[in-house]
Amino acid sequence: MTPERKQQWSWAFYDWANSAFATTVLVGLFPILFNKYYAAGVDPSAATFYLGAYGNSLPSFIVMLIAPWLGVIADRRGWKKPLLALFTAIGCAATAGLMFVGEGQWGWAIALFAIAGIGFFGGLSFNDALLVHVAKPGERDRVSALGYGLGYLGGGLLFVLNVTMVQKPEWFGLANAAEAGKWAFVSVAVWWALFSIPMFLNVSEPAPKRDGAIGWRALWATVQQIRNHKPVYMFLFAYWLYIDAVGTVANMAVDFGIKLGFEPGALIKALLIVQFVSFPAAIVFGRIGERYGAKRGLYLGISIYIGVTLWALTMQTEKDFYQMAAAVGLVQGGVQSLSRSYFARLIPKESAGQFFGFYNMLGKFAAVLGPLVVGTTAAITGDPRLAISVLVVFFAGGMFLLSRVKPTVAI
Repeated sequence: MTPERKQQWSWAFYDWANSAFATTVLVGLFPILFNKYYAAGVDPSAATFYLGAYGNSLPSFIVMLIAPWLGVIADRRGWKKPLLALFTAIGCAATAGLMFVGEGQWGWAIALFAIAGIGFFGGLSFNDALLVHVAKPGERDRVSALGYGLGYLGGGLLFVLNVTMVQKPEWFGLANAAEAGKWAFVSVAVWWALFSIPMFLNVSEPAPKRDGAIGWRALWATVQQIRNHKPVYMFLFAYWLYIDAVGTVANMAVDFGIKLGFEPGALIKALLIVQFVSFPAAIVFGRIGERYGAKRGLYLGISIYIGVTLWALTMQTEKDFYQMAAAVGLVQGGVQSLSRSYFARLIPKESAGQFFGFYNMLGKFAAVLGPLVVGTTAAITGDPRLAISVLVVFFAGGMFLLSRVKPTVAI
């Protein structure tokens, strides 16, 4: 293996490492364990509020505020890897700390969950920014897709083990599902830390070409760069719309299935289908980006998402839900990976940290609008199918704005 390929695989394995948090903790087991164990005795509606407001929205909001600032620091000081290591350590420590929170101690559980979320989301900008150092422009679609593909595979494999632990705790010598869930969180922390090592050992970060101010002036300079570079700001607007819808489909899928009356086991199966279909599909989308262009690949993925959200209007059975999960899995990783690699081609390499800070800031801000629109539509109409279908507007609007992105150099 060449030194370049070794760096690329090591970088991609960070997605394998941190995706375990996304699957087992963020989406899978923590919401269940919080409601049934950590928040035992708490009114269900209050527990939902605590989880949504303090556990999910607060860390996203904090990362949204600090990502551009830290991106400037990372570029000016050459600190992408050190800052990524810091956020990784924060995320791993807080995740492992959930092991020591007892029944009914919902405050501690939410606090550690939120801190772990800051570690997870906060590190994404620096990992994304390192893509420009490990892959040449013609390789970035493939390498970005490799990262997302490995992330879905690794996160899915550990999720299978952790779900088995919770469903069959006696197989592992554990007393009950709650104890198994807490050990599952420890396994995520160990997995995250262990598989991050290749990235920190093998990926090199060049010294910065400039080491200037890192305050308001530097941040404003980045804003001016974005304003003066139409392809960048047009893409960011497009990304904000369609990634909002992508995230909403992922985050609201379980709630959607519950509202349709599906059993919890069916929901877990659907999550696993998404994970394991997304692994090869993301790799394929990387090849599509290399051969036909990242923008065409994004058009394909967003178009399939539009079909999926319209399909939701007629969904009736668990079989339909599984098929929808498979369709989402075909495009979810592809849209995410090609967005990252396409943006990396639009920005100056020496400013990747601060530009990806804004990229991920919009990703966090997008996590607010979509769920709000879906939730409001569901409350007004009482129809979860119609609520999901309104996301067509986000996908279509994002694809239209993407069509207006005219790079000044060949992409």
